[in-house]
Amino acid sequence: MTVREALPEDAAAVAAVHVLSWRAAYRDLLPRPYLDALDVEERTVVWRARLTAPDRPTVLVATDTGGQVRAFSCFRAWPDEEFAPGTTAELAALYALLEVWGTGVGRALLAASTEALVEAGFRTAALWVLAGNTRGRRFYEAAGWRPDGKVVQEETGGRTLDELRYRRDLFT
Repeated sequence: MTVREALPEDAAAVAAVHVLSWRAAYRDLLPRPYLDALDVEERTVVWRARLTAPDRPTVLVATDTGGQVRAFSCFRAWPDEEFAPGTTAELAALYALLEVWGTGVGRALLAASTEALVEAGFRTAALWVLAGNTRGRRFYEAAGWRPDGKVVQEETGGRTLDELRYRRDLFT
């Protein structure tokens, strides 16, 4: 696997990973009709806009030996004023195709994301994970992320779900 910064021409591949990974990861948490309705073309428009915006987040992709995007991460400065400006980043997304789960691709992408966050000057990072996403929670906990006690409710697909905030010091 190779990890590199995403380019605007990666938008469709990132969108496909986004949609397919949601369908796999959240099949027991969200209604099937909602997941089935997720549209790669619509997500491509969103990702192309993100990847070309002047204030774009950092998006990394993990590609296989043939150059196919298999996973991606997205991070930026924490979006509100809860933390001192410039000190905390938000890992807004980290998704991988089902066929690469358990192969180390996610760990490599998370490590590369952490390294990029440190290089960007962040001291801590935070992310949101669905409370019912036990696989995702185990993944982050194995990498040193811990819940910090903040819980929000998010309505997605007609269901109200708890999201837990996890944080990690980037210099440990």
